[in-house]
Amino acid sequence: MRSLLVTGGARSGKSTYAQRRAEALVGPRTYIATAWSDPTDAEMQARIARHRADRAGRGWTTVECTGDLRGAIPRQGVALVDCITLWLSGRAMALAWDEAAILAEVDALCALVAHPPCELLLVTNEVGSGVVPETAIGRQFRDLQGWANQRLAAAAHEVVLCVCGLPMTVKPCAR
Repeated sequence: MRSLLVTGGARSGKSTYAQRRAEALVGPRTYIATAWSDPTDAEMQARIARHRADRAGRGWTTVECTGDLRGAIPRQGVALVDCITLWLSGRAMALAWDEAAILAEVDALCALVAHPPCELLLVTNEVGSGVVPETAIGRQFRDLQGWANQRLAAAAHEVVLCVCGLPMTVKPCAR
């Protein structure tokens, strides 16, 4: 089994690319949605609806997971986690911004990414290429996301960066 980390900026095409790659693989497909299922703002509701529509009728089973991501990953088939950034922000809030505790969860996830029980694809945002966040908590999250991405990229078998809808292989699959 292999793992693929797909990263890129906002609207870079990373989710679409990861979904196409997952749909090219054989086996039951599980989409692990890390956004909260009952958002209060209309914009987030529209985003979730668009993602659901993109998968409709394409053989996906959706699992919503904001906590134990490792436990949500199936033991067979294909799993697409979209996205690490939302999962990480939820974990940061749940763990009161305790960086050591948050990164311990990331490290546990990395162990699974290095030896996945299924074909595993993860989508994450590259947040460090833009402007420096104005607030301290924004800068703290940017740093956490950067550290998480570095660790996940090291653990993943393959890493692809999407820019302007174009996938660029950053770490080719060695298997």
